[in-house]
Amino acid sequence: MNVNIFYSMKVNKICCIGAGYVGGPTMAVIALKCPNIEVTVVDINPKRIDAWNGPLEDLPVYEPGLREVVAESRGKNLFFSNDINAAIDRADMIFMAVNTPTKTEGEGAGMAADLKNIEACAKNIAQVSKSDKIIVEKSTLPVRTAEKIKEILGEYGRDDVQFEILSNPEFLAEGTAIQDLFKSDRVLIGGDQTDSGQKAVQALVEIYANWIPEEKILTTNVWSSELAKLASNAMLAQRISSINSLSALCEKTGANIDELSKAIGMDNRIGPKFLKVSVGFGGSCFQKDILNIVYLCKYYGLKEVAEYWHQVIKINDYQKNRFAQKIIDDLGGDLRGKKIAILGWAFKANTNDSRESPAIYVTKKLVDSGANVKIFDPLVSLSIIMRDIEDFGININACSISYNIEECINAVDLVAILTETQAYKDLGKDFSIYDGRGINKEAKYTIGK
Repeated sequence: MNVNIFYSMKVNKICCIGAGYVGGPTMAVIALKCPNIEVTVVDINPKRIDAWNGPLEDLPVYEPGLREVVAESRGKNLFFSNDINAAIDRADMIFMAVNTPTKTEGEGAGMAADLKNIEACAKNIAQVSKSDKIIVEKSTLPVRTAEKIKEILGEYGRDDVQFEILSNPEFLAEGTAIQDLFKSDRVLIGGDQTDSGQKAVQALVEIYANWIPEEKILTTNVWSSELAKLASNAMLAQRISSINSLSALCEKTGANIDELSKAIGMDNRIGPKFLKVSVGFGGSCFQKDILNIVYLCKYYGLKEVAEYWHQVIKINDYQKNRFAQKIIDDLGGDLRGKKIAILGWAFKANTNDSRESPAIYVTKKLVDSGANVKIFDPLVSLSIIMRDIEDFGININACSISYNIEECINAVDLVAILTETQAYKDLGKDFSIYDGRGINKEAKYTIGK
């Protein structure tokens, strides 16, 4: 056994596999807060690593405050590299922050998490490692994934190398990720209840304790930690779908959704967060994690529980379709010859992440009804928008990308606000504005009202 890691609990070198929305910001903050630890972030995509090493204004992930954090540590104790094997070999602790999308084929298709990236990552770690390692699950994973990782490490690893698996799920909200990392509500670390497992847990606790109060660092068993991330996102998404379902009732009865949300939120048993009506939630976590729970419930024969959580997704789809259909109906049903401005392509403000964005689904429905759309988002790149248009089968000939708001809203029949970007708040009543985020007082139609 490598006494340095498991008995002294001293971590000198960290490797993070995955330089995306989780790995990049998380490692940048760890490097900033732990200047004595060498942090290396690796990725199989060389262009992504090149972007992390390039100009600060062109980092592949946009988060307020991220540029400043990277600038402080990059080249000192924070490094971005394409040499995955070398970083694994040198590291005492390895974070796995690779993508875990929903499966598209095979058992659990459309619901279960696709673990092929995690499995490939574990195999690579096992084959390269010549010394003991602490492996940290950072990706969002279904409960009991650690068991599968252990099997792979045991099958492909050396007999004289020991691995300890920890679960350390991220609870970051895109747009506030750096703030969330600096002042986390809680840091959750799950590990085996063995002596070496608990020493590995303590090694990670001591890293976070450099800036997180110890009372906010929770330690559990591995399974509780893995399930906690899915359950937390499911509960948050359930609140969004609940208030969005009530917005349809408000429109029919004349009740005011904002007044209803305030009244509900003032109940201290409920609280005000995630009661903001909208066109629907998006992002990489909520839908994927809920579908994962649905699949797990079905797998264990919990049919009624699966149906309950699946309804959260169905309400979210209903809300997106309801907003698009309102536009279609108000423009006469046939949108041929109509031009519509889509303001906001990311799933929320202050991020360049468009995964599962309501804007994509609304745009497809409008284009399928005959409309031509002009799209603007200050943070999402042309290449990402074009990729989404192609991936979702949207007619590219009916879409154009604008580089500023003025050009986007020029000579259109209707303006649809799909993210809560503040620049959209002050658009005047000269435009026919349909507001899916409830930020524009001059809107002709605001969802829920």
